[in-house]
Formats: sequence, structure tokens, C-alpha cells
Amino acid sequence: MIDVLVAGGGPAGLATAINAARAGMEAVVVEPRAGPVDKACGEGLMPTGAAALRSMGVLMDGRPFRGIRYLDGFHRAQAAFRDGLGIGVRRTVLHAALADRAEDLGVRVVSGHVDGVCQETGSVLASVGGRPLRARWLVAADGLHSPIRAMLGLEPRPSRLRRYGLRRHYRTAPWTDFVEVHWAPGGEAYVTPVSDDLVGVAVLSSRRRAYDDHLAEFPDLRARLDGPAATPVRGAGPLLQRVRSRVAGRVLLVGAAAGYVDALTGEGLSLAVSSSEALVSCLRAGRPESYEQAWRRLSLRHRVLTSALLTARRHQGSARLVVPAAQRLPVLFSAAVRALA
Repeated sequence: MIDVLVAGGGPAGLATAINAARAGMEAVVVEPRAGPVDKACGEGLMPTGAAALRSMGVLMDGRPFRGIRYLDGFHRAQAAFRDGLGIGVRRTVLHAALADRAEDLGVRVVSGHVDGVCQETGSVLASVGGRPLRARWLVAADGLHSPIRAMLGLEPRPSRLRRYGLRRHYRTAPWTDFVEVHWAPGGEAYVTPVSDDLVGVAVLSSRRRAYDDHLAEFPDLRARLDGPAATPVRGAGPLLQRVRSRVAGRVLLVGAAAGYVDALTGEGLSLAVSSSEALVSCLRAGRPESYEQAWRRLSLRHRVLTSALLTARRHQGSARLVVPAAQRLPVLFSAAVRALA
């Protein structure tokens, strides 16, 4: 019998499979797409996430960054990380590196998607395109709008707060070793250096409109993007996904499937990697129910800080004060950045 069957071969799913294999478990990943898979993503790994990947033996090329900078056209605040560097890395490069490491460890990948789940005493039976696969545990790493999460009835009523993300790359040399967050009345733009001649620019907003219309709100940033667009626009949303529980019997949720607040603080990838490690540790200890508490502990700072910024963003008056306040209170801003890092 398979020890850990992982539904979804993105970063969260592959990290879970790698951690399971390193713990001596047989891990199998179910993924319908041939890799590497590109998705809308800010592509910045905080220092803790970058360090966790290194400890897992995942090696990849990217562009280091040393902190976070906020700008609104008139004000600027920045804070450097205290312990280590983050890394900007193309989603496809990260995916390929994780897939290579998983293959090295003997992780098997099955083409398809999990379209049915039946929990039994001591095991779970997953249907993959009509083919049954039995495992001790099923991990749902099937994304922001997880079908398995919906099958299990773990989703509450949809929130009226809807935010969406769009991302594109530009062929230009990074002008800073910080991740920049540009603020405007309609949303935010995130600039992440991902190589020596490429930057990723993601825009977040509650408005659904074309990427170029969003980017027009950031004239200073637009003027810097003198190179051509290097990739097509990719999008994701609604971003806010509340989940009743991360554990349902022998099924556990990880990554965006486990719940998501917003990309505002850029911690999604790092949280996915760290929570995958916690999940496997709980399985090894024979205490899968402890994963819920572990996930809440790992994500607490992210959820609190992101929710606070979203509350400020919802009101025009308070949104205009975010960057000026960060500039005037550098100690507080640095503490927030280091807490997330």
C-alpha cells in the first residue's frame, strides 16, 4: 500500500512528497499536467522557505533579494531581512528543481487527477480517472480552488471580499536587490527579480480588468519596464479561500488548498514548504490530527499581518496611509518584514 498519495504536483505537493520520501515513506504524486507547470505567482521565496528547500536538497537558479520595499510614488520604506536572503525564482524553474529532487528520491508520478475519495479503516481509496489507488494517507495539494476540498465539504460560504492576481515578466535587468511593492488606489504591484535579466511583475486588485490597465496606475514602475514583455499574462483568484479544517479523517490539505488569505505579504510559497514538512512530521509521529494546530501556528503571523493590511486596503483613507506609516515607523515596518521572513 502507498504510504502518502499526493493529489497535485505543484510546489506544495512535490515538497510534501519529497519530505515523505526523505522520511522513508513511499510517496506517489497524481498530476494531470506535464511539467514544469507555470502559474500566476509572485515567485519570491522568503529566507525561511529558501533555507527549507536547501535542507531538502532542492537546488535551483534564481536571484537573491535581501528585503522588502514599499513605494507609493511619494513615500518609500524598506527593511532588510535579519537572517539570510530570500530568492526570486521562476515558477517553472522551481517546479523543475522540485521534480528533479522528487525523482532522485524515487517518488513516482501518476498522470491524471483524483476524481473520487472513499475513506476506509486504515486507508483511503482514491479514484484516478476510474483507476483505484489505495494509500494510508491522501494529501490534497490541488490548488487554490481544490476539488478534493470541495468533495470533503470543507469550504464555508464564499466571501464577498474578492481579490485577483495577474503576473507577467519583463526582459530587463533588476534595478534593486529588494522585492518592491508599489501601492496605488486600485491595488498593488509586486516586482520580483528572478534572474539577471528578468523581473516578474504581479498586480493584485479587487478590480477585474486587463493587466495593462492595472499597470497604468503605477507610472514610475511602468517607466522602468523598458524591456519587452517576456511572458503572457497569467491570472489567479479569487484569492481568499477560507477552509473549515486542514484534516478530514485520512485526508490532509497543504499549500493553497489548505486555505489562503492573500498574496499581499508574499509568503505563500514559503508557508507551503514549511507546512509540508510539518504535515509529514505529524504522519511520522502517528498524530495526523496535530497537523491542524501545526498549520495554524506556522501561518499565524502571515494570517494576522495579511488580514490587517487587507483591512487597511479596503478603505481609501487608510490605504493611502500604509506606505507613509511604514516610512515614519521604520522599526515597526522592519519588525513586520522580519516576522514574515
